[in-house]
Amino acid sequence: MELRASRIPGVVSLAQGVPSFDTPDAIKNAAIEAIEKGKVAKYSLAPGTLEFRETIAQHLERENKFFDFETEIIATAGSIEAITATLLAILGPGDEVLIPDPTYTSYQAAIKVARGVPVFVPLSEEKHWALDIQEFEKLITPRTKAFLFCNPNNPTGTMFKRNQLHALAQLAIKHNLYILSDEVYKDFIFNGEGKLYSLAELRGIRDRLVYIFSFSKAYAMTGWRIAYLATHQDLAKKILAVHDALVTCAPVVSQFAAQAALEMADEDVETFKNYFQKRRDLTCKRLDKMNHVFEYQKPDSAYFVFPRIKREIIQKIAPGGGSWQFAIELLEKAKVATVPGSAFGPRGENHIRMCFGRSEKDINLAFDRLEKFFGKNFS
Repeated sequence: MELRASRIPGVVSLAQGVPSFDTPDAIKNAAIEAIEKGKVAKYSLAPGTLEFRETIAQHLERENKFFDFETEIIATAGSIEAITATLLAILGPGDEVLIPDPTYTSYQAAIKVARGVPVFVPLSEEKHWALDIQEFEKLITPRTKAFLFCNPNNPTGTMFKRNQLHALAQLAIKHNLYILSDEVYKDFIFNGEGKLYSLAELRGIRDRLVYIFSFSKAYAMTGWRIAYLATHQDLAKKILAVHDALVTCAPVVSQFAAQAALEMADEDVETFKNYFQKRRDLTCKRLDKMNHVFEYQKPDSAYFVFPRIKREIIQKIAPGGGSWQFAIELLEKAKVATVPGSAFGPRGENHIRMCFGRSEKDINLAFDRLEKFFGKNFS
């Protein structure tokens, strides 16, 4: 959708999940200093610089997550490299990976790159897109190797609850499966919900859990391509061999920047969160005015809302074309870019994803155009 939007002058985008902010100055200054001191011209160790990994381990400890920085943490070129390297390390041809439906669209591609088969497990929209543990267990076969999920969830903005995650962990132990927990949006929790509970806090599944975090969203660093994974040292060795073959090491300048992010940018993250909460509320207020077009569930976290398109609307705007054709119509006729829900799995059909990581000006402009578009078509 972003590629299509780039060819149409004047489009306002609520599509790609890119925060509107620039990287905080403390992070940029640390990178500049590292460049000027000649620290970034050569490869780091394959798992990352010792200083960066030690800083990660200290940060994780404050969140009740304990990993050895020398043997259990790997700096990666973004979270998708962490996920792909892990899948390549654990999957054989035809092995199955269970993913929620709907979920982040690139998971499907990463599983296929690793010769695996993605298997969708429907989330319960009626229960605020909750995990259905019985559905997960029904879909486990002798070929199932892992669960892969994003918490908070993209595109629904759902926080999976502690009891749901514990039940998932019990399934993993019972069936000897790995769990890949991608927690890129963990810092953006709204409604006074407090911090996100992570399975990385549960000691009993350390040998089968891969915890993944990216700096892209929390620190406005999507272009820096830096993330990390943390897991038991035996599994880390297998992943490290793949990581080394894929990228040798994460970008060294980005490692210095991300280290500074952990050391100096907590206040920036809190500021970003407060802005996103205001933008979420604005987006929901604008959606409320369009309740003849959409119905939605208010997201608890992340910076996406995933409204369902009412049946009579989608039939008129995109007869037979579903959410893909609906999103194309919005792009070409209203000049508003969104992501069709079908990109996130079968349960995403008849929805679209809107990102409220954009500025309030862009959000208001997008909804002004949508109101005008639907006013013309349904007056």
